[in-house]
Amino acid sequence: MPKSVKKINLRRSKRRLPKGVIHIQASFNNTIVTVTDIRGQVVSWSSAGACGFKGTKKSTPFAAQTAAENAIRSLIDRGMKQAEVMISGPGPGRDTALRAIRRSGIILSFVRDVTPMPHNGCRPPRKRRV
Repeated sequence: MPKSVKKINLRRSKRRLPKGVIHIQASFNNTIVTVTDIRGQVVSWSSAGACGFKGTKKSTPFAAQTAAENAIRSLIDRGMKQAEVMISGPGPGRDTALRAIRRSGIILSFVRDVTPMPHNGCRPPRKRRV
């Protein structure tokens, strides 16, 4: 049984990906870069924390750049030529991660900001009295 599972995994990893979607989730504490195929199945991912940054260093632009480079490194081997980029979140690493993707040589068909914006939905918590 385990041998057949390994074969399936190997077969899946060798599949060519001409086009994909790169999701950048930039929060104030971390930056997560996830690469999916067109159907939305995750191909590879990386984050500032997974790259070895800890604590406040995770929330730096340099950590986001490293995370983006790590996520894209395996894609170039698989032959990805074109990608769409979805950026969400207000973090400090969003622009730097996008710059790292641009430098990698992948053609970006479009860059979209998908940060969720409330239409004045929930009532905010009360103001702090210090």
